[in-house]
Amino acid sequence: MDFAFDTKTEELRQRLLTFMDECVYPAEAAFERQAAESGWSAPPLMEDLKQEARTRGLWNLFLPGEHGAGLTNLQYAPLAEIMGRSPHIAPAATNCAAPDTGNMEVLSMFGTEWQRKTWLDPLLAGEIRSAFAMTEPDVASSDATNIATSIVRDGGEYVVNGRKWFASGAMNPRCAIFIVMGRTSQDGPSRRRQSMLLVPRDTPGLTVKRGMHVFGYTDADHGGHAELLFEDVRVPVDNLVGEEGGGFGIAQARLGPGRIHHCMRLIGMAERAVDLMCARALSRTAFGAPVAQQGVVQDWIAESRVKIEQLRLLVLKTAWLMDTVGNQGAHTEIQAIKIATPVAVEWILDKAIQVHGAGGVSQDFPLAALWAAARSLRLADGPDEVHKRSLAHRELKKHTPEGDRP
Repeated sequence: MDFAFDTKTEELRQRLLTFMDECVYPAEAAFERQAAESGWSAPPLMEDLKQEARTRGLWNLFLPGEHGAGLTNLQYAPLAEIMGRSPHIAPAATNCAAPDTGNMEVLSMFGTEWQRKTWLDPLLAGEIRSAFAMTEPDVASSDATNIATSIVRDGGEYVVNGRKWFASGAMNPRCAIFIVMGRTSQDGPSRRRQSMLLVPRDTPGLTVKRGMHVFGYTDADHGGHAELLFEDVRVPVDNLVGEEGGGFGIAQARLGPGRIHHCMRLIGMAERAVDLMCARALSRTAFGAPVAQQGVVQDWIAESRVKIEQLRLLVLKTAWLMDTVGNQGAHTEIQAIKIATPVAVEWILDKAIQVHGAGGVSQDFPLAALWAAARSLRLADGPDEVHKRSLAHRELKKHTPEGDRP
């Protein structure tokens, strides 16, 4: 087994580390000030960072194939980890931020030539942002077959009616296109009743009702989350993504890479937390001794390092499997990292906050915002319990005679 990064990955790692040191970390304080003033818009300095990232060849690194940088999941994993050290800035600055990443993957895999030219190309260029609308307030959306928003064909158009919330990216004023999942059929297999539709932001009948806060944060740097209302929204049939009834499968194809991207960045967040925890413990004295000499603090630091190394190996294995046997072949590992990574990183961040005392929950350190992001990811792209249920079923299936399987 070779644990070394290949030459291309290592070159990009060094380039990205330099970009973080020279551009991203120094911009964090100003970014927070501008974010507080700009509402749901991205802070103005983000455009300068995006231009600098493009100049340095750090653009669309997440997307394999002809539309992106041509990296494998295994090559992208350590780069996403580095971006995760400053998750509010680095992913957006390199055009590697959700939900645009997943939406670009959907368009590259399932979009028609017209859809790619109209929406994928400007997304790849960073000229527009996008939103993904799947979750609904009136049903348990952890079971995607519950999705109730209706999509009905009427001649050469589809008519959309329903409500969505936590539509990722929808609050950004530059969000020009929504990928909407709705129900096109009431009959047939439960996973063949949903479809994906492209709905431009300015379509009559589409109302952005309000922004949704996440633990009090707006997540404006990633476009925020919104509650949406669709009232007889009409779009041409050409706006259908893939085929009718293919929405559930497209969602799974979209969420697989999204889950590993989240976990990659979470590891970077954990590394940032350990750096801050160690620096704080060494710089503070309590009861006549440095905080770093307290046994409980040393235990937290050691446990944090063990957790990070375990998670990184599992994420890298998952990335390798996705590259070699495909997302379906890596299904077990994708679920495993989605279960293990957010909860472990949440624990690490909690201990870093504790070492910082009152400062840890304040705006003077990034820990509170990082904790909120990690905790949110235990719900995003499927809650822990759904992944555990599915993973348990797969394990039980190995020990159940074929004729007895439900």
